[in-house]
Amino acid sequence: MKEFCQKWGKRIATKEMLLIVIVTLAATGVGMWAAQFPGLKILGALIISLLIGMVVQFPIRAWYTKNDPQRQARVKDAAGLIANRFLRLGIILLGFKLNLQLLFTTGAKCLPLAVVIVTVTVLLTYGICRWMGVDPLMAILVACGTGICGAAAVMGVSGSVKVSPKREEEKENDEVTAIAIVAIMGTIFALLEIAILPMMHLNQAQEGFVAGGSLHEIAHAVAAGEGLNDPQLAAQQGVVEAATMANIIKLSRVLMLVFVAIIVAIWWDKRHSEVPSDGGKRKVAFPWFMLGFIATAAIGTFMLETWPSTTGFVNVLGNDVAKIFLGMAMAALGINVNFKALAKGVKPFVASLIASVILVAMCIGMALVFFPAK
Repeated sequence: MKEFCQKWGKRIATKEMLLIVIVTLAATGVGMWAAQFPGLKILGALIISLLIGMVVQFPIRAWYTKNDPQRQARVKDAAGLIANRFLRLGIILLGFKLNLQLLFTTGAKCLPLAVVIVTVTVLLTYGICRWMGVDPLMAILVACGTGICGAAAVMGVSGSVKVSPKREEEKENDEVTAIAIVAIMGTIFALLEIAILPMMHLNQAQEGFVAGGSLHEIAHAVAAGEGLNDPQLAAQQGVVEAATMANIIKLSRVLMLVFVAIIVAIWWDKRHSEVPSDGGKRKVAFPWFMLGFIATAAIGTFMLETWPSTTGFVNVLGNDVAKIFLGMAMAALGINVNFKALAKGVKPFVASLIASVILVAMCIGMALVFFPAK
């Protein structure tokens, strides 16, 4: 125990850790503030925090680390530690946002549809990526980001993938590239759907289903749902409002992250994990933090149903506090990004684009079949 405390004390109690905490916390604050504006709202606080982290690495290198290898190593370690640990904590807290009662009642029809959407999109995107020659790690990260919930899915699934120490930097770069791809893709399609879906004569529930079922980030689905929302029209049509439907189907997809992360952990271990040179047994990188996600979802749902007065507290945990930790993780990830590695993103970007077009078409078809006009 003493050795454990000393080991972690040396990593945590450093000037570099304090610097990265301050910088990432500031980046998160700016990201949450900027995301309130219409033009930036569609990007979301997490993506803005990531972009700030990518920019901030330059002054850190110029003014602090300079040509000092030890400082560079400590800054990299501090940013990596925050990106890794805070991401997991943020995802666990994100569970408070998932109202299981709503999903299993109002959204009961959406759950099986979400399973189909996620399964088809992940397999399709991965298959296109591999057909185009993208390496398996990048392919699975982009596939899950496209099929489930953007940056949170990329990082959540990444936690299920175990690589050798020499490939850790490559993994981090792939994470940033995959996040950038789904962020750009989700933003483009959110704007297109807000502009085009009203011209297709869909009802409010159908428009919301397409937005929540096809868009990548939670922020994309929420922004599109609000942009398409028309309460009076929904009342006339006798259907659920677009914003409500978008949230329900999107959260149904978010719930799939737990199962996908576990499946990817087992699959990666069997197909791609490296066997230790000493002949020892491999350990599956089981994403235990996903169980925490389910636990907080259950606790939050119980609190909301049992003590309605705790709604504000639960929402703060699931929205504000979760965003702080996730934002700091994103900013820390941006600080460590290798810009040269982003060049690997062209082929997976094209693969995600093709899969996203098919995903939208599939969601429109599902909306017409399962949520017809009354």
